[in-house]
Amino acid sequence: MNPADSRVELPLGRGELKTMLDASIALIREVAQREVIPRFLRVNHDHRKDDGSLCSEADLAAQQFLLARLPAIRNCPIIGEEMSVDAQRAGWEAGSNDERGVWCIDPIDGTTNFINGLPCFAVSMAWIYAARTRLAVTYNPITDEMFYAREGNGAYLNGRRMPLRQVTGKLARAVGGIDFKRIPKRLADQIAVSPPFYSQRNFGCSTLEWCNVAAGRLDLYLHGGQKLWDYAAGSLILREAGGQMRTLDNDAYDSADVWHRSVVAALHPDVFDDWCAWLSGDDSSSAPG
Repeated sequence: MNPADSRVELPLGRGELKTMLDASIALIREVAQREVIPRFLRVNHDHRKDDGSLCSEADLAAQQFLLARLPAIRNCPIIGEEMSVDAQRAGWEAGSNDERGVWCIDPIDGTTNFINGLPCFAVSMAWIYAARTRLAVTYNPITDEMFYAREGNGAYLNGRRMPLRQVTGKLARAVGGIDFKRIPKRLADQIAVSPPFYSQRNFGCSTLEWCNVAAGRLDLYLHGGQKLWDYAAGSLILREAGGQMRTLDNDAYDSADVWHRSVVAALHPDVFDDWCAWLSGDDSSSAPG
């Protein structure tokens, strides 16, 4: 059996999973109010990590808050974006062999936006069991938008089931979320010069981009390489909204490299099929219909 197979029986009941989700929603709202929002537009310093990405004092404070409080919801290994690589990998190894599963947290996704005063960032967390996300919460504290899902129960935004609108089934009419800087240059040039879709957006916050596809605000998505905390919550939220996903080189999204995973996704199945076909070199699907 694929270790990320959704049919793997969970070590807790559906009622327990809902209790975990409710507690996670409350915790994310609390950490945003206590540690994140008070520091927005007031960050005193930041530094670059080994991979070149930014980290602020707010990221660190929010992560510490979550590390202290998550065991009360479910006491299991925790992976946080601002941990060392060794600690992250140790957490994954422990969680993969533990009946309790593993938490994965991104204390602030969109740190560059946060530091520069752009109101597009999120606090995100996921509970993973048998290498697949089973519970997910992503919160934009500026808009007060709480996206969440638990496996088998749909995806929601502030209590409203997603998607929020009926989306197009035509690739030529689609709005795409495209992260140009992380996709191969040849593909990026091709999309920039002759895109198969109607228009393109990029918000600098991977977790919210997943949620915007799930909500129907974006029709398709392309990202050249995400870390576990970038996709852990969003992949479940989009899946539970009815979306489909793969990577640039793997049809089975959940079987791709845990630590660096590209994303090809869409909400409408016809758009997904045509988007994948275009990316594979068959551009006949991009003709207006």
